[in-house]
Amino acid sequence: MYIGIDLGGTNIAAGLVDETGKIVYSKSTPTLSARGYKDVIADINKLVKELIKESNVNREDVKAIGIGIPGLADKDGNVIFCVNLGWENIPLRKMMEDELNIPVFIDNDATVAGLAEYEFGAMKGSKNGILLTLGTGIGGGIVLNGEVYSGAHGVGSEIGHMIIGENFYNCNCGKNGCFETFASSTAIIKYAQKLIKEGNTDTKILEKVNGDIEKINAKVIFDSAKEGDKVAKMAVDRLVKYLVIGIFNIVNFMDPEVIALGGGVSNAGEYLLNLVKEEFEKNKYYKTLPAAKIVLAEYKNDAGIIGAAMLGKHGVA
Repeated sequence: MYIGIDLGGTNIAAGLVDETGKIVYSKSTPTLSARGYKDVIADINKLVKELIKESNVNREDVKAIGIGIPGLADKDGNVIFCVNLGWENIPLRKMMEDELNIPVFIDNDATVAGLAEYEFGAMKGSKNGILLTLGTGIGGGIVLNGEVYSGAHGVGSEIGHMIIGENFYNCNCGKNGCFETFASSTAIIKYAQKLIKEGNTDTKILEKVNGDIEKINAKVIFDSAKEGDKVAKMAVDRLVKYLVIGIFNIVNFMDPEVIALGGGVSNAGEYLLNLVKEEFEKNKYYKTLPAAKIVLAEYKNDAGIIGAAMLGKHGVA
């Protein structure tokens, strides 16, 4: 048995996971990060103890704990930084192992979600795969030769911050042209708002939000595009164009077997997937050679817990 913990800005979700990826028992508690890291870590430890006690599992049967964090950690289990939690240089592994006496392994939340897809989901059966989480930003979960890849310094999966062009707004990281400013939910919303502000007001998007552009979300845009709305299609086409540019960059330097699309934007489902595949096939460089299979991620809410548990499994293997 392994314990997987999905540490988010709002909630801490934990689950007892078996070798097959099944969540046997789970619990959650509010993060309340404003209290400071010591109180949050104390709650994580408490959650683990309750999980073991309430599931009636022997403590000795829990081989490892894996944690997915909304930030970066080094190889020693120190959190380098978590912007959403206000954490920097926090010895998370040590603080947990000292209290629980169970091996702890930590990585980025998108990375562990990619591990869930690799073990049991859309990347199962492949040796090399990448999960792109298309949400507020873009996260990356990289699995190479069956192992999670995070780079020499723990920042190797920051796919969302590769530069792919010049954009009309800067990324939160301070740079201009980051992948996530073109192909995330934030990106498509900002572009649709830009088009409307420039005078493209004859659009179903405005109808769906009662004229309030601040209420525009990715679902509204995709739904409108499916209905043939011109403005929405312009926004979707732009996202697809740059998403495929990013995918080409990944293919060119990594040549993975599978690229899985997850995150909120992927809820557009087959509509998005078909557009991406069409653009990819139309523009790929080596047209006679096989290339990465592009698929939709299979896991949604449980990816964090299952992937974190498998991080623990790989850590003690």
